[in-house]
Order: sequence, then C-alpha cells, then structure tokens
Amino acid sequence: MEIIQRLQVNRAHDLSYSESFLQNEDLLPVPEEEQTWGSWNFIAFWIADSFNINTWMIASSMVQLGLSWWQAWLSVWVGYTVVAPFIVANARPGAIFHVTFPVVARTSFGVWGSLWCVFNRGAMACIWYGVQASIGGSCVLVLLRAMWPSVNNIPNSMPGSSGTNTRDFMCFFLFWLISLPAIWFPIDKIRHLFTVKAVVVPIAGITFFIWCIVKAHGVGPIIHQPATLHGSDLGWAMVSSIMSCISNMATLVTNAPDFASRARSPAAAGLPQLITVPLGFSIVSFFGIIVSSSSQAIYGEAIWSPIDLLGKFLDGEPSHATRLGVWFIAASFIIAQLGTNISANSISAGCDLTALCPRFINIRRGGYIAAIVGLCMLPWNLLKSSNSFTSYLSAYSVFLSSIAGVMITDYYVIHRGHYNLKDLYHARSDGWYWYTYGINFRAYAAYISGILINVVGFAGATGRSVPLSATRIYEMSFFTGFGVSALIYLMLNLLFPVCGGEECTRFEEVDISTGVAPGTRTGAAADAGVVHQPRASEEFDKKSAVSDTARSVRSRM
Repeated sequence: MEIIQRLQVNRAHDLSYSESFLQNEDLLPVPEEEQTWGSWNFIAFWIADSFNINTWMIASSMVQLGLSWWQAWLSVWVGYTVVAPFIVANARPGAIFHVTFPVVARTSFGVWGSLWCVFNRGAMACIWYGVQASIGGSCVLVLLRAMWPSVNNIPNSMPGSSGTNTRDFMCFFLFWLISLPAIWFPIDKIRHLFTVKAVVVPIAGITFFIWCIVKAHGVGPIIHQPATLHGSDLGWAMVSSIMSCISNMATLVTNAPDFASRARSPAAAGLPQLITVPLGFSIVSFFGIIVSSSSQAIYGEAIWSPIDLLGKFLDGEPSHATRLGVWFIAASFIIAQLGTNISANSISAGCDLTALCPRFINIRRGGYIAAIVGLCMLPWNLLKSSNSFTSYLSAYSVFLSSIAGVMITDYYVIHRGHYNLKDLYHARSDGWYWYTYGINFRAYAAYISGILINVVGFAGATGRSVPLSATRIYEMSFFTGFGVSALIYLMLNLLFPVCGGEECTRFEEVDISTGVAPGTRTGAAADAGVVHQPRASEEFDKKSAVSDTARSVRSRM
C-alpha cells in the first residue's frame, strides 16, 4: 500500500471513487500564474513547429505526383490557410476556460465517453514520438559525421532481425536520450524551448537555403519543370495535395486546447495562430523546394531530404568550413526535431494519458511513458515500409477530424460557449456531461458516421479496387469526416436535446457553475464545487485560471 501511495500523483484525498478517475492537478483548470503564453509565445511555437524535416519535404510528394513547383507551393499555402481556423476554433475553449483537450472532450462525448477519444489521440502521439525520434537520430548521425567522419564506419554488432545497425541505433538512442530532460519541464516553462528554436532553426534554414543556391550557381531545374498533369487530373492532384497538408495537422487541430489552456488571454491563441500557421509552413516548404531543386543541379538528382543532402556534403574529403556548416545545420535540425516531438507528441501524450489514469499519471509522467513506448516500438521498422505506414497514418486523420467535428459543433452551436466546470469533474447523473451513463450517444453516432463515409475510400488507398467516387470522397477525408460528424451531431441534438441546452439560448462564453450572471467577477473554481488539492500551501481558488468563474469574453479581452 505504501508503494502505491508513493506512486500516486498530487490530488485531493477526499475524492469519491468516480471522481478519482476524473481529476488530478493537471486536469483541473490551469492556475493563473501558469497562464504564461502570450501572443509572441504562440507565434514562436508555430514558427518552431513548422521548421522540421517533414515540412521541409512536404512538397516533394506533390512534385513527384506531377505538379509544378508553384502549384505544389500554392497547395501548401491553401492547405495550411484552410486548417488554421480549425486550430483556432478548437483552441478557443482551452483559452477561455483553461482546460486541456481531455477535459474539453468531456463536454461533447461525456465524462466517460471522452476516454476513447483521448486514448485514440494518446496512442497516436506515442507512435509519432518514436517516428520523430527516429528521424532525429538521422540528424545526430550527420552531426557526428561532421565532427568525426569515422563514425560512418562503426562496425555493426546487432543482429539482422533488429532492423537496424549499431551506428544508426546509437544515433537514435542519443537523440532519444537528449530529449528526456525537455519532457521534465511543465507546459508553461517549455515555451522557452520553442523561442530558442524559433530563432536558431530559421537562421540555419536560411543558411542552408543560400548555401545550396550558391553551390548550384542558381535555383536548379525543378523551378523550370512544368506540370505533367492537366485538366481534371491536375485539379484532383492539387486537391489531394491540399488535403495532405490539412491531414498532417489533424492531430494538432484535435488537441489545440492543450497549449491554449496556458494562454494569458483568448486573443493570444487567436490571430497569432491564424497568421503564423500558413506563413510558417509555407516558407519552410519553399525552402525545401528550392534546396531540392539546387541539389539536382549539384548531384544530378533531386534530394528532398535535407538530412540526406547534408550527408552528401560530407562525402569524399569535405573542407573544414563545409564540416562546420553541416555541423551547425544538423545541430539546428536536432533542435527542430526535439521541439516538434515535444510540442506535437510528448505534451499531447502527457495530457491524454493523464486523463486515462489520473491517479498515477500526470503530464510529465505521461511524456516519459510516450518516450518509452517510442523506444520499444522500434520505429525504424515502421519507416521501412513507408508507403503502407504513411497510408495508415493519413487514414488516422479521419478519426481525429470526426472528433473535432463533434467538439467544435458542440461548443459553438449546441452549448453556445456555455460551460459547467463543476460538472466536468464529477460523475453524478444530474450533471450536464453525464448524458447516458457518462456517454453521449449523439456524439458517438456522429463520430462513427464521420468515419464510415471514408471507409470505402480508405480501402482503395490500401490497394483494393473501389469506385472512383469513393476515392474522391476519401481524398477530402478531413472535410467529409468533419462535415458529416458535425451535421449528424447537430441533427441528433435537435431531436434529443441535451441537459442544460435550454440555458444556452445565445452564444456567450461563460461558466455557469456558480449561477452568477455573465461578466460578474466572483469567487473561485472551488466555489464552483470543483474538488481540488491545494498547491504550495495555497488554496486552488487563489490560483485557478478560472478565478472569474462567470464571465463573458468581453470582460477578458
């Protein structure tokens, strides 16, 4: 028993059995002193997130599909411009009420029904953590080669069944190891990592960009290469490219409240994200296009992976200046991959696993669990069969877009911005979010409908013969999944009104837990009935981000 008590995280000791599955410190509304993310932090976050190897290479598949470089770049612009409002829309509840994705999901799926959505997102975060760490390992290899060229010739002592060799595993493990300290920092402090990344990595990217153009004596032949597709084939290729950009962001659309919960104000999580998302990702993809085009002029073939291209620079007998330049760029890409893995995977997994087992897991422990899973899953084996793996990962956006469709519709249309914070942390049958035994059947019917419309098209993506119409529907899977789930959820709520719906007669972002009129400055989350654990000898009501539990947005902006 003593061991179990030591393993438990900080939480209230007077919780009922059901409440012990619904709250701990990291699930309660974020205290006011931890609401440290201002507008510049969100700008730095997205600049940092956009500078990674996947974004650098995102246009490669589009050009190989038959688009010209400018059509590919236009598709990137459109894709990320379209997805940005979805990120902002789903981040809004987190920025207003300062709660993370698992808690926001309870409002639409129910206090128990939300656990499936949380598990889905958490499992994907753990898988992606390993994949991104494997890519980070390739950056470490280039960095070590720039310092000690003999690293490339380390003898292999690992069996063939491992799927890797001693050199590559050593580099993967080094990246995995240096990532561990970053997981330790709480969300309100880790913003400094993104600030550093937002300064260092763009400098390295611009340096790489100019270096390749100078080395190639121009921008290379890809810039002058016309599209090989025409008519409807060209149109659908661009649609597919746009949707690939949107699908890549489906995970961040879903868990947008995680970071927004630390926002100083709703405005900080609004316009900065709306502008920086398309701008950052489009600039990075442009760098990737030009650098790859230059590589074709240098080596006679287009090298889309920046790490592979840096490795080429080290072949033969490179000068000391070349090795120094490669070392700096590789080190910057390591920071880039580290920041991306923390922002998109570690923190997301931490928040989600916290909700699955709040008695023993907090965000920090959840992040370390994701790291362990990422190591044990042997991600290099997944990347070997890249085509099927990529197909399954892109298909997963269907599940996430259906979740987002339900969540956004519930917040803006059904409950019209009204929250009952007290009811998010208990499982009494009279609560707003109890629905039917803690599960909202309307949300699940909508969620499944959003998935089913894309099932046939997904079968086609895995190689089976399906009608062309099903393929076209699947190519727009984010919108079809989101749209169908949103529409079905709206219709079911009109037929079967939810508890508390009669109080949501107009859109106003307000917590009704205290029954105080909107805009009135009042007591604390504790006054709203939230069971809590005091932190550092101070009551939760003095530190809660929801210290004004009944307020409208106008009073906060």
